[in-house]
Amino acid sequence: MVWRDVPLGRWLRAVGIAAAPLALAFIVLASLGLLAPGAAALTWLALTLIGAAAIHWLLGDLLRTRNQLEQLARGDEIGPAAARTRIGRDLMQSLHRLERETGQRTARLTSDQDGMERALDALPGPVLLLNEGHKVVRANRASENLLGGELEGRELAAVLRNPDVVAALDEAARSNEGQDVAFTLQAPVRRHFSARIEPLSEHAADGTAIVLALVDMTAVRRADQMRADFVANASHEIRTPLATLSGFIETLRGPAEDDAEARGRFLAIMAQHAERMTRLVEDLLSLSRIEMNEHTVPTERVDLPALLGSVATNLEWRASARSAAIEQDIAADLPPLTGDASELTQLFQNLVDNAIKYGREGGTVRIRAWHETADPDGGEAGDILVSIADEGEGIARQHLPRLTERFYRVDTAR
Repeated sequence: MVWRDVPLGRWLRAVGIAAAPLALAFIVLASLGLLAPGAAALTWLALTLIGAAAIHWLLGDLLRTRNQLEQLARGDEIGPAAARTRIGRDLMQSLHRLERETGQRTARLTSDQDGMERALDALPGPVLLLNEGHKVVRANRASENLLGGELEGRELAAVLRNPDVVAALDEAARSNEGQDVAFTLQAPVRRHFSARIEPLSEHAADGTAIVLALVDMTAVRRADQMRADFVANASHEIRTPLATLSGFIETLRGPAEDDAEARGRFLAIMAQHAERMTRLVEDLLSLSRIEMNEHTVPTERVDLPALLGSVATNLEWRASARSAAIEQDIAADLPPLTGDASELTQLFQNLVDNAIKYGREGGTVRIRAWHETADPDGGEAGDILVSIADEGEGIARQHLPRLTERFYRVDTAR
């Protein structure tokens, strides 16, 4: 028996509490003559000693159980402990079972939390979890990329300085209903966002009361602007030749009806404008065809040198009209390409035609095609590169990002 397991004072008090009623019972028995005083005293002493030992064992088991419960509450692992009583052994078994179940539950909660954090970080758009005071409880990686790191614990008003968003947060908290708000961030570049604010019916364990999700609408706004520009530019491109044709037709019906020289000159101009309209319609049809087949992989094998040579030959007359020349430097060993021959023809024809149109009059348009060597020491060949260069004044840097927009022109007056 290890007596130091139990504080002496506590043990003696427990023994006294148990021995007092037992002594009273033996005194009553002795006074009634049912038990001799000496026998009563010896019996009481023996029972008290046995009870003292049992109380010591039970108190030791209870105190060890209390210590292990405190370890479990702190999150420490509880070690094995020997119990001297049946009650103590039952308590120890229950305690270890509680430890296992608590560990499993904690592991599940940790896994769920890690999974939620990974899911939040995997979302492409910024998502912020806010507490009732509008402080950031959790921010995913997209939010940190947009608003900067170390967001947790900061006021949203200090992170996202937009009064409309703050007002929508206040309204969501007041009405307990979701709110939508659009806003613009000016720095580092101008970007448009739509925010969805959703209050939770019950606060989460970490204090989350509001979910704020941001959607970047910049591309949508840009697409809307491009669509508006496209309609305006396409309408202008069609309206100008139509107005010219209508004017010449009216002239030919009137003053120039019998003027053969004027009629020939006007018909030539009308033919140019009709050709311009034809090219515009072909471009529109081509764009529509490309959009319809954008997910269809081409299977046609295209001879690139022959295709580029044909494009150059077909546009020689346009170059001659501007006293320009077309030079070709096309590698003869280029392998066949997989693509759509008609689309590639139109692509290079547009590039060469623009080079002639916007290049220097009397200049040279150079068409080059070659293998890019992936290994500088003469290893396997890489991509096939095609270059079409003119001697014009070039395009200002600010217009370069918009070169692939439909019907975009640097000269907005045209």
